[in-house]
Amino acid sequence: MGLGLGRAAAVALMVLVGVTSASAEVVYRRGNDANPETLDQHKTSTIAEATILGDLYEGLLIHDTSARVVPGMAESWEISPDNTRYTFHLRKAKWSNGDPITADDFVYSLRRIMTPATGAKYANILYPVKNGEAIHKGEADPETLGVRALDPETLEITLERPTPYFLELLSHQTGLPVHKASVEKFGADFVKPGNMVTNGAYTLVDFTPDEKVELAKSPTYYDAANVQIDRVIYYPMEDRSACVRRYEAGEIDSCSDLPTDQMASLREKFGDQVRTPPYLGTYYYAVHTDKPPFDDVRVRRALSMAIDRVYLADEIWAGTMLPAYAFVPPGIESYGEPSTAGFKDEPMLDREDEALRLLEEAGFGLDNPLKLEIAFNTSENHRNTAVAIADMWKAVGVEAKLLNRDGSSHYAYLREKGDFDVARAAWIGDYSDAQNFLFMVRSDNSGFNYANYANPEYDGLLDKAAAELDPEKRSALLHEAEAIFMRDVPFIPLMYYSSHSLVSPRLKGWTDNILNIHLTRFLSLVDAN
Repeated sequence: MGLGLGRAAAVALMVLVGVTSASAEVVYRRGNDANPETLDQHKTSTIAEATILGDLYEGLLIHDTSARVVPGMAESWEISPDNTRYTFHLRKAKWSNGDPITADDFVYSLRRIMTPATGAKYANILYPVKNGEAIHKGEADPETLGVRALDPETLEITLERPTPYFLELLSHQTGLPVHKASVEKFGADFVKPGNMVTNGAYTLVDFTPDEKVELAKSPTYYDAANVQIDRVIYYPMEDRSACVRRYEAGEIDSCSDLPTDQMASLREKFGDQVRTPPYLGTYYYAVHTDKPPFDDVRVRRALSMAIDRVYLADEIWAGTMLPAYAFVPPGIESYGEPSTAGFKDEPMLDREDEALRLLEEAGFGLDNPLKLEIAFNTSENHRNTAVAIADMWKAVGVEAKLLNRDGSSHYAYLREKGDFDVARAAWIGDYSDAQNFLFMVRSDNSGFNYANYANPEYDGLLDKAAAELDPEKRSALLHEAEAIFMRDVPFIPLMYYSSHSLVSPRLKGWTDNILNIHLTRFLSLVDAN
């Protein structure tokens, strides 16, 4: 059905101010990094998915606008004197279908994510829970997990050992509950619009892959009276420049990432609407350590050594990143300075000479180049980075071809142990602790150990660190593990992140924070006039 010119113009005007003519709804049009591969919180693994899920569901604890851990479904809690038992008192709240939220919902959900059949790639983040690791490895029954409902409004969680960052773990998407009856009725289809029952500030209206994910304010949410945005539409924007164009046209209110080769012009055009605060994350290349010739540590060291990280950070990423010579990013108070690569302070020419020597020892050289493929997820930023690295490697006798896939396909290929050589990836900290970075290449971390790295010495140090109660001794063990990481190079750390966002002056409540978390329930939209 067509619209008359006058009415169409009126509707367009209403869209620009974020409302619809029919119901005066406040609509937030939000650019997102990529298309979600799944909206099952127990199978998710990407930031793009976590952002959406944070609007749909709420765990025991959440992050506020400054990324501090604050009460969510749990109004309060107590911790036992030995720091291994947490008792949570739930607020009176409802699922989007009107069912009451109870402690049993969290018992069911935590058991579900740890059950091997669920296929949760992120389950190991909850290994601190009693019997969690044994259950996930198929060595114990899910009923033995250290969670129980003391009554409908009281949940008890018992840990294997004291875990200083446990409360922050519970704010992660792996701690989000699922609605038991919906999962049992619909199976994997519980995530579809019409089937999904949520407990967060929003419900799922529409999920059209590669086009949009649309959410509507939930009338049953306990704090609905303070949720000021009625509808949020997530648009997957792997083309960062396209997001900028739509932002400039008034079609989008925020972009979650920006094309760094345009950063100078973006700052000139948009001023403080461009946000680039520090971000707890590392941009890296995973190397297939069990595939010849990348199973030779000399090859991996040479590849790492020949990369000019300062050039990448300053020129390719326009000063919005920092060079990374370790995997754990700076700024983690309990860890201090990370264990860096030995070549960190050496001149690039000396590093190139050493890289060429290592490659010649491994049977390669300028006359017999090492041929490899760099896989990356679609983004002009990632392509520009790969092109620059391929050129750097050419100087030491490495011929690199580029292969790009969309974000969901790329990460699915890595998780499913695809046959890659070198692959772009990134890790954003779930909590501010070195363990959350170093656990990535444990031999039993099938979900995120893209390199297929296996080193019993490394695993053993992480185990010792997990059992160590003295903070200084624990930090020393983690530093020792990172030194092995940097020696063996399963991942090549390239840069430390800052987040890159474009935020409309109409969007209020957006506070820059180190985790770059911005729940829609804390935001509002105002008329620019």
